[in-house]
Amino acid sequence: MPFASPYPPLACKATNLLDYAFPEDSTPSDEPIWIDSQDTTKSLSPKQALNWIKRWSFGLESWGLKPGDVVMFYTPNHIFIPPAYYGVIAAGFIFSAANPAYTVAEVAHQMKILGPKAVLVHPDLLKRALEAAVKAGIPDSRLLQFSDEEVLTNEGVLDWRAMLGTSAQGESYRWHRFTPEQAKTTTAAINFSSGTTGLPKGVCISHFNLIANVEQSIALWATKSQPPERFIGVLPLYHAFGQTCVLSMALKLLVPVYIMKAFQYDAFLETIQRFRITTLHVSPPILTMMSKRPETERYDLSSLETILSSAAPLSRQLQNECRDRFKVDIIQAWGMTEATCGATMVPRGANDDTGSVGALFPSTECKFLDDDGSEVLEPGKPGEIYIRGPQVCLGYWKNEHATREIIDQDGWLKTGDIMIRDLRGFLRVVDRRKELIKVNGFQVAPAELETVLLEHKEIVDAAVVGVVLDGEELPRAYCEVREQSKGRIKPEDVQEWMKTRVSKYKWLNGGVAFVDQVPRLGSGKIQRKVVREWAKRDAAKIKSHRIVRTRI
Repeated sequence: MPFASPYPPLACKATNLLDYAFPEDSTPSDEPIWIDSQDTTKSLSPKQALNWIKRWSFGLESWGLKPGDVVMFYTPNHIFIPPAYYGVIAAGFIFSAANPAYTVAEVAHQMKILGPKAVLVHPDLLKRALEAAVKAGIPDSRLLQFSDEEVLTNEGVLDWRAMLGTSAQGESYRWHRFTPEQAKTTTAAINFSSGTTGLPKGVCISHFNLIANVEQSIALWATKSQPPERFIGVLPLYHAFGQTCVLSMALKLLVPVYIMKAFQYDAFLETIQRFRITTLHVSPPILTMMSKRPETERYDLSSLETILSSAAPLSRQLQNECRDRFKVDIIQAWGMTEATCGATMVPRGANDDTGSVGALFPSTECKFLDDDGSEVLEPGKPGEIYIRGPQVCLGYWKNEHATREIIDQDGWLKTGDIMIRDLRGFLRVVDRRKELIKVNGFQVAPAELETVLLEHKEIVDAAVVGVVLDGEELPRAYCEVREQSKGRIKPEDVQEWMKTRVSKYKWLNGGVAFVDQVPRLGSGKIQRKVVREWAKRDAAKIKSHRIVRTRI
């Protein structure tokens, strides 16, 4: 028996994303909404952005691109990503982006999957992009330099402005109009999944997926009446979370966003203080920094009213600690790339302190299955959550087999997340099914142990994985400790501390190791594949050490 959203269903219009973002019967605002946090003389209003959008669409069409062609972005954040994003989608092309931290091999892999007809590259990343293009068989002539400042031709690669139409051509440009069916079946964006199973896969998001998910988000976001907002654009814009909040919600709600080109903690705090930022969209590691790093005390953060945390689990303790310290409403949301971005959220103003990720978005339903595939109906009992709604993606780019594995014939999206539903219909994430550790037949959730570890006053960040020792899988933790605590605390101290807080089968009998930094994606998710490799390496060392000791 599926569970429905407690909120009224939405009547979202199925159309081209541009008709939704810039309705024909409205006049775009002249007020800046995308602002460079380092130099506020650099900004774009919706009216200015629309001119860039239309000139860019015209230019791409003149360059020979056809509907369905992919335009790939490889750049850090800057204010021209929004108009370039919309310009690609307006003409029926497909937006996709790569993490600017990617290596040559990783960028080449994404290029090979996408086969882009144009690649927009930040000048600082040009050398890497050119090497990747050679590996992927992409001609240099399809690359353009892309930043907020016009640059000279380098290595034969032009600045993207060279491809723009004139102002007159942009003025007369009309984007493609869609039927409702076209809006629901035409891919607007390909965002890449985090690749926790194999290499990353491209997730196809339709125009209607994007529209519906923004409307769903706004429905729960705009429930609280308050003075004008100011966002900080710290989320990476190659990621669905950043695209939803910075590119779409900000435009529809006309909220100014102060875009940071890169995350640097002091600069982040200074931006909040300087521009009296009211709202943060962040992942939990940033809240951990705000809670534990001494720099926080040096800045006035009193303008903050709401913090939305998503992209990775946030512990109840950290949520409430930050709420009480900063006197803000901290709410959680949950989603995945395959659900466009979001599927659940705590409504703003709900004052939830349970660590919940909220209830289902409007027009969304879910069901829970146990290990045997039977439906879980009782509140409080864990099960893998499946969701269905207008935000569920079209599937994986050129990978029908993987699509069939994650979306069934009835439209149910298999999420891989284990959740519990309470009597209110609010959900709580227990863990990822594929990340569960089996200890003597008992399931141990890494996220649970990570949450407990972060309660330790000396631990800044933590990742837990299973390690196999003597044929038995055991939990092993990799912890980042405070700088001033190094040398004063030992791994064994953490193991003993945990024994007083969790059941015996959850003890860290696989050991504790201190690391300089827990590896995370730009979205905030732990790079568990990296941590598992550490665990395999350490298991081999432990085994070797035991053999040597036995011989002695």
